Amino acid sequence: MSFTALSFDFGTKSIGCAVGQSITGTAQALPAFKARDGIPDWNEIEKCLEEWKPQVIVVGLPLNMDGTEQPLTLRAKKFANRLNGRFGIPVELQDERLTTTEARSEIFGRGGYKALNKSKVDGISAALILESWFEEHIE
Repeated sequence: MSFTALSFDFGTKSIGCAVGQSITGTAQALPAFKARDGIPDWNEIEKCLEEWKPQVIVVGLPLNMDGTEQPLTLRAKKFANRLNGRFGIPVELQDERLTTTEARSEIFGRGGYKALNKSKVDGISAALILESWFEEHIE
């Protein structure tokens, strides 16, 4: 059974977003959402959810390289809980330890320093978070 998933790469100033399909296990970056101290414009998030109608939302969980939590970890969890509480869509957390670094090298590979635009990095990070979630959850 194929389904649509949305992923978010939580940040205090910008929240990356991507959409993907379980049938292909791939994701594409969407425009990032601006955030004020970690709080997005919930109306913008709602529009995105209405457009893509995901069956599941995946939120990247920022952890230290040794797997311990950091201040942003709790805020990402709170964001995930708010998404679930507000929209009633199941939310899963996905370890995102290497995705930002991967996103930067992927963008750099495509266009050098000029391409390292912050909103693109966040969107590609969200896509990588979703693809790694698919790898773990789809046979």
